Amino acid sequence: MNTRQRLTPILAVSLLNAPAWAQQGNSTEDTSPLIINGNQFNPAISVILDGIYGNFSRKTDAPAGFGEGNEAEHGDHGNEEHGHGVEEGFQLRETEVAISGSIDPYLDASVTAAIGDEGVELEEAYVLTTALPAGFRIKAGKFLSDVGYINRQHPHSWDFVDQPWMRKFLFGDEGLNETGVQLAWVAPTAQYTRLGVEILEGENEGVANQLGDVEPGLEASTGPRLVTAFATYAPNLGYDHALQLGISGGFTDAFQQRHEHEGNVEILQGDSWFAGVDTVYKYDAPGPGGRGDFKLQAEYLIRARDLEFQEFTPNNDHFDAVGTPQTLRPKQDGAYVQGLYAIAGRWDAGLRLDAIGMANKVFEGTEREEAGTSFRYTGQLSYSPTEFSRFRTQLAYLDPDQGHAGGPSENAWQFMLQYNLSLGAHGAHRF
Repeated sequence: MNTRQRLTPILAVSLLNAPAWAQQGNSTEDTSPLIINGNQFNPAISVILDGIYGNFSRKTDAPAGFGEGNEAEHGDHGNEEHGHGVEEGFQLRETEVAISGSIDPYLDASVTAAIGDEGVELEEAYVLTTALPAGFRIKAGKFLSDVGYINRQHPHSWDFVDQPWMRKFLFGDEGLNETGVQLAWVAPTAQYTRLGVEILEGENEGVANQLGDVEPGLEASTGPRLVTAFATYAPNLGYDHALQLGISGGFTDAFQQRHEHEGNVEILQGDSWFAGVDTVYKYDAPGPGGRGDFKLQAEYLIRARDLEFQEFTPNNDHFDAVGTPQTLRPKQDGAYVQGLYAIAGRWDAGLRLDAIGMANKVFEGTEREEAGTSFRYTGQLSYSPTEFSRFRTQLAYLDPDQGHAGGPSENAWQFMLQYNLSLGAHGAHRF
């Protein structure tokens, strides 16, 4: 059995326990896993158990510019996280159930639900064409957007216990997960090239916030409201090396925010856009059991808005505008780089550097808020007895910007333990 045929630890730790619907071969081609792993009479079913223990030296607030004020986003509250976040003590983060199969020769379908303390949440439910000509494919329903690299991954396929700050604080704790339609095209060329556009409802709090009809001054905008585009390119580097490069972005003209401040109401609405680049390099080493395999992954994302700011004061049963509307152009960004190395058969170690707020331009009301760059340094060690189980320990040091000179330090250590177990279907791995 050659190195390309075996399941290397580098790919195993990237998506060891991924169900069939989330896995699309050890190549970059977006081929359907569903016909292979199930059909309309016998769908592929998988269950993922994700248990975590967390111990933090102190609770920290969200980094400056990503917490209170006009740039506040739902769910960004330091260690007091929900959904895909990590809390202190023992917790079953979520139990993920996925069902996928082939409807007929033309369509595949996939449904993924997460069961947690707060109930059942539908994460993805979509159909995917399998027989369109000329390399085209259509996906419709609710799904994780293909912008960037890590956004489309579920928590069990992350290389670390938690997700990069970039994804969490710019897209929100669930990432860019929307209802809509995606059109993708794989070019008929020797060098892998995939292009795609998505037309989405536009409900993500980070880039397409929509509040609807709210007094004063906000009106609902019917969807779809968010358009995204992405491109992926993979040059041919030979037998043992693989490289993937990506670029993506999105735009909406219906972004809304509403804040209450000292009895008054502040309304912001207008355009919002984001853009990002990503790269992934993998080396398939000839060592026994995959020893020496290496993976290097990095992404950068920036989001910006062009908003009209208007303040209102309550007056009996209505609101009066205060002053004249002003234009604000907030901007924020984030990046991460992480590496994974197989130190022995079934063992790998990883390092990650997070940085957010390098281009921070945020406001408190109409006043520019002081907010610099925040950093997080993370290391992890994982052991995978088989491709269906993984055990991980992780240590992180947080160095968030305080947003004010001379304030108390909020630097903190985070220690985590994780088990990740897979029951049921287990197909090939996506790049």
